[in-house]
Amino acid sequence: MTNEPPATPPRVRFVVLDATALRALADGDLAAASAAAGVALDEHFIGDRARRIFGYRADQLTAHPSAAPWTTRAAVSEPDGAVVGDAGFHGPPDEAGVVEVGYSVVPRYRRQGYARAMLRALLVRAAVEAGVRTVRATVRSDNAASLATLAGFGFVRVAERGSDRDGIEFVFEVPADAVPA
Repeated sequence: MTNEPPATPPRVRFVVLDATALRALADGDLAAASAAAGVALDEHFIGDRARRIFGYRADQLTAHPSAAPWTTRAAVSEPDGAVVGDAGFHGPPDEAGVVEVGYSVVPRYRRQGYARAMLRALLVRAAVEAGVRTVRATVRSDNAASLATLAGFGFVRVAERGSDRDGIEFVFEVPADAVPA
């Protein structure tokens, strides 16, 4: 697989990762997670970082089932059906109308436009949701690829914070209607 961007931008669709699939991923059971999701998930989905995040999301859905429409999805390339990453919101909009996005691309699909495709789909979703006014993204200061992806959608850096686990992180925001549906 080449790392050259495709001639036409890739398209993705999202596949639900329900609490069963998320718990299986957190437990490192790729076969059970793939069966629950209905798509063949990659080893990327059971790496240390992914297992931690998916465990957190499984717990989130157990405690707050109403968050399900907002949480992590598998990103599937169209029309070939390859699972190229995961993306979603950290939860429903808060009282100020802010939702935070997150996305990750399977390493062999990086630098091919999939992060942009996932982020665009999330922004389009946010734009049509009642009550969503702002989309937020938090990115490690050394993640040049994600910083460039966000810049391409007009995100503006609004804060900086330190994290014991991730070091310096930049917080970006963009109005929810920045990308028309």
